[in-house]
Amino acid sequence: MFDSLSDKLERAFKVLKGQGQVTEINVAETVKEIRKALLDADVSYKVAKQFTDTVKEKALGQNVINSLSPNQLMVKITHDELAQLMGGGMVDINLQGNPTVILISGLQGSGKTTFSGKLALHLKTKKGKNPLLVAGDVYRPAAIDQLHVLGEQIGVNVWSDKENKNPVDIAKKAIAEAKSKGNNVVIIDTAGRLAVDEQMMNEIEEVKKAVSPQETLFVVDAMTGQDAVNTAKTFNDRLDFNGVVLTKLDGDTRGGAALSIRSVVDKPIKFVGTGEKMEALDVFYPERMADRILGMGDVVSLVERAQEQYDEEKARKLQKRIAKNQFDFNDFMDQIGQIKKMGNVKDLMGMIPGVGKAMKNMDIDDDAFKGIEAIIHSMTPLERSQPKIINGSRRKRLADGSGTSIQDVNKLIKQFEQTSKMMRMMGDKKKMAQMMKNMPKR
Repeated sequence: MFDSLSDKLERAFKVLKGQGQVTEINVAETVKEIRKALLDADVSYKVAKQFTDTVKEKALGQNVINSLSPNQLMVKITHDELAQLMGGGMVDINLQGNPTVILISGLQGSGKTTFSGKLALHLKTKKGKNPLLVAGDVYRPAAIDQLHVLGEQIGVNVWSDKENKNPVDIAKKAIAEAKSKGNNVVIIDTAGRLAVDEQMMNEIEEVKKAVSPQETLFVVDAMTGQDAVNTAKTFNDRLDFNGVVLTKLDGDTRGGAALSIRSVVDKPIKFVGTGEKMEALDVFYPERMADRILGMGDVVSLVERAQEQYDEEKARKLQKRIAKNQFDFNDFMDQIGQIKKMGNVKDLMGMIPGVGKAMKNMDIDDDAFKGIEAIIHSMTPLERSQPKIINGSRRKRLADGSGTSIQDVNKLIKQFEQTSKMMRMMGDKKKMAQMMKNMPKR
C-alpha cells in the first residue's frame, strides 16, 4: 500500500533539490505536486486542499536552519502534517467494564468477522484477556460458521444461536454467558449489507442501545478508497462509533481512506489489518504510517514484532548450544518459525528504511521459506542434528525429496554454515574483538 503515493511525493520533493532557500515559487510548485499525489491516492479534494494549504503556510513561515536543506524541511513538514491528518497519536482501545463489550459494525465484505477473530487473538495474547466471540449476524449462516472456525483456530470460545433471529436477544444472552463463564471481553460481530440501508442501521442501533458497549468499532475495507470515507460518515452519524478499523491495508489500495477518514468523521483509526493471517493486525500509529508513506521505514514496529516473538528461555538454550558449537537444522527451523510469526517477508522488509522502495517491484512469496522448509523436512533426524554428515548422495536425496535442485540444497547448507559461523563468532568475544581490530580503517 501507498507505493504510488510515496513515489509521487518523492517526485514532488525533487522540485526543491539543489535549491538554496525556500521561496514562494518553489514551495508553490512542490505543494501543487503534493496535492496531485493526494488526489491520485483518492483523498477528497477538500481534505487535500486543506492539507497542502497548511504545508505551504508552514513552509513559508520557516527559515531553513543550517542542518536542513529546503528539500529536507519540506519532507519534515509534510511528515508531521501527514501524521496529524491521520490523528496525531495512537488511540488505544477502551477495555473498561466487566465484561468489556465491543460492538463490530460495517458493510458486508469489509472483513468484520475476520477482524473480530483477529481482535480476540490480539486481546488474548497481548492484553491477557479472556474474550468471547458472539455471532450476531442472523442472516448469513456462513458468517456464524466462519466465526466458529476462527474461534477454534485461535482458542477462543464462540457464542451463537442459529435458531434465534433476534440480534438484540443474542447479544444480551451472550453477555450473560460471558459473565457466568468468566469472559472479561465480549466481541459482537454484527450483520452487514452490500450497501447502507435503513433496516441495517435500525438493527445495529437497537443492539448498541441494548448492550451499551464500551467500544463500537467501524470496520472498513481500505481498498474501497473514498467510498469508505463516505460510508464511515453515514455510520458515524447514526452510531457515533469510537474508532475505525481499516482492513486489507496490504492490498493494492491507493490509501485515500487511511489519509482522510479521521478528518471527515473525527474518529481515530485504532487498528489496521495487514494480511490474511490471524496475527496480521496492527495497532495504528499515525507517525509510523507517515514514516512508511515517506519511505522512512518503520523500525519501531519491526522491533516490537520481534520482541513479541522473543522467547527468553529458548534464547538462553540457543545461546548455550551455539557456545558448544551444537547449532543445527532443528534450531535453524525454530528461528524461521519465529520470523514467519512476525508477518510476511515483504511487509517486514518494507519496515526497514530504504529497503521497502528497493523491493516494491519484487515478487516475494508470502511463504518465502517454503523451499528451505521442504529441504529441512526431507532430512532425517540424524541429518538435522549432525549437518556435517550431509554428503553428495544425501544432498541428491534431499533435492529429490523436497522437489528442489541440488544447487538449492547446496545453497541452503552454505547459508546454514555461514549463519553458524557468525553466531559462534558473536558468542566469542575474543574472536569478535579480533575481527573488529582487523577491519580496514577508513
